[in-house]
Amino acid sequence: MLKIDILNQTGNKIADLTLSEHVFGIEPHQQALFDVVNAQRAAMRQGTHDVKNRGEVSGGGRKPWRQKGTGRARQGSTRSPQWRHGGVVFGPTPRSYAIKLNQKVRQLALRSALSYQMAQGQMKVVDTVEIGQPKTKLFRELLCSLNVEGKTLVVAKTFTENEVLAARNIPTVSKGSSISFKICIIIPNQSS
Repeated sequence: MLKIDILNQTGNKIADLTLSEHVFGIEPHQQALFDVVNAQRAAMRQGTHDVKNRGEVSGGGRKPWRQKGTGRARQGSTRSPQWRHGGVVFGPTPRSYAIKLNQKVRQLALRSALSYQMAQGQMKVVDTVEIGQPKTKLFRELLCSLNVEGKTLVVAKTFTENEVLAARNIPTVSKGSSISFKICIIIPNQSS
């Protein structure tokens, strides 16, 4: 049985929480983690690069000189790739860089990341977070009382407006779900 301490806002232990071995106790799968991070980074690329080929550049409708008798090489257009102001050969065109990953691979990567964080002791569970005013100073004091430094991911079922406004000015804090952060604070909802 995996157990983790449930802390209050001041960093004192108030209870124990039993975690699932299926999620938090597996051996981290390096290839699944690599594949998911690679797919996420590839999907962030815009893919809007574009060049004009010989059909898209302006001009070039007339044959520059007759086919035979001039002693020069035959040419059909002044917008062929070998000409100045001509089109580009095999240049980039708009495309999506997204990589498809199977759902089981994504789930395995998430479980691997959570297991790794748990094994490293970098995961904290807080019973409730109550911030009375939308002040960054209050959220920083919360992080200091929990001994949290560096990049932090805060996961909760819901966020109040005060929590969002207090945390958004801290560049190392992110809310939501991600696996690329060093420390996780999981804030379970008391109603569940």
